[in-house]
Amino acid sequence: MNGTWCVTARAALLGSILVSVPAAAAAQVISLKTIPVAAGDQFLLFPSDKLGMGGVAIALDDSLLDPFINPAKGARLSESRVLAAPTFYSMSQNAGSARSLPVGVLFRSGRAFGGGMAALQQLKAGDQVFWPGPFFEQAVLPPDALSRRSATNKYVFLTLGAVLPGEVALGASAFLADLNAIDGVEHLYAMASSIEQSGGVRDFRVGLTKSFGNDRTLEAVLVHNRFDMDHDVAYVEWVVVDSTNWIWEPRERLENNRDKTRTWGAHLGYAQPVGRSGWRVGGVLTANRKSHPKIPNYELVNIPRDPGNSTAFDIGVGIAKTAGNLTFGMDIVYEPATSDTWAEAADTVTTVSGGSILPGGKTIENAFRHSNAFVSLGVSQAIGPAAFQLGLHVRAYDYHLDQWDNVTETSRRQDEQWMEWVPSWGARVRIGEAEVRYMGRVTTGTGRPGVAWTPTAESRFTDAGLANDIVVAPGGPLTLQDVTVTTHQISVSLPIR
Repeated sequence: MNGTWCVTARAALLGSILVSVPAAAAAQVISLKTIPVAAGDQFLLFPSDKLGMGGVAIALDDSLLDPFINPAKGARLSESRVLAAPTFYSMSQNAGSARSLPVGVLFRSGRAFGGGMAALQQLKAGDQVFWPGPFFEQAVLPPDALSRRSATNKYVFLTLGAVLPGEVALGASAFLADLNAIDGVEHLYAMASSIEQSGGVRDFRVGLTKSFGNDRTLEAVLVHNRFDMDHDVAYVEWVVVDSTNWIWEPRERLENNRDKTRTWGAHLGYAQPVGRSGWRVGGVLTANRKSHPKIPNYELVNIPRDPGNSTAFDIGVGIAKTAGNLTFGMDIVYEPATSDTWAEAADTVTTVSGGSILPGGKTIENAFRHSNAFVSLGVSQAIGPAAFQLGLHVRAYDYHLDQWDNVTETSRRQDEQWMEWVPSWGARVRIGEAEVRYMGRVTTGTGRPGVAWTPTAESRFTDAGLANDIVVAPGGPLTLQDVTVTTHQISVSLPIR
């Protein structure tokens, strides 16, 4: 990937954040990206036993994370447990950080199982240079305003299920987030003087597992994810108050942007042992249909909030081997996807050939064709009461864009590829009845993209730093400041007896 990219005024049509409950490589809510944004780990809230192994998940069970991803897997709990998982991450270049404290309980009583978890999070925004400088900041918003320094987010997770006859388990879960900030949104409005966010996430799941003889397992999950955010953005506009002496003064312009995404998803997974030497294989198939009824305006000039749709699939296989105290796992996932976005005319628009596009007609059309792939591998070695993990998760992004401008009656094509590398490590130790785990990982290959700005009537500046997913159409030179994300999680699990 070369160091220059591009985003034009009309091309940046879709930048919605499609937030999902955090999951391993084979997630039920699939993320899409068209630029290598450092997203952070804002939604890494739940404890995991395999995160230090690169998040391998297809052929290996994760005793801590599984009940949060598929609520029916709470049936695999052998006993009730109290959980806590303090999580911290920071980005280089002072690009942002967060601290989260999730606490909760998972219970098992006869055929019933369930639990809940709540989390508080302090999110610190990255350094942001607001144009036109300190004078306007002091005139409009104090530089040390609390809303500029940090925000508080709240999360709640609830799950309940039961074991049915025939080795079948059925469960349901709800994940609710009250959000006052999404990491990186301040970079989407790089020309703004201030940004206030509010909204939330609602994620609902119904899961099923079926156990067969010889340790064969089948799982299925249905997901509905609703993401809603409001962005109240203030821009500065310099107005000439004395044209003779060229005296200017700043005026504030307020803009409200809404960001909405609706995701419906279905997931199937199967795993079974191979032979008698400790090998195990598995496969997953996931499908998502996403609609984006409201897309924010990430630029200075007000344009319609334009809709879009995405369809994505995960097709993955995994292998694992357990030999005594040594465990090895590897996942390979291919992710084809399509995204179609467009801009709608607010008023009648005349094309270059003299035709007309009526209100509601499409002025710009973008067709993305994604061909992504992910590989995770990891190893764990137990030594007495302790175990140590090493892992690597690699993500390869590849997409083709076809864009049609129905106003200028032109079209173009573009191809982009990049890779993200996420080495991880971890350790687990038993202290009495308690299990204490540590996980760390570093994400490289991402950054904070931004468009070089020049003061012309049609110029825009946009910087798309988002959590999780982005679908924007590149179209002009874009710079990329490399950013490294470093994450640490400490989890404690204590049985209730």
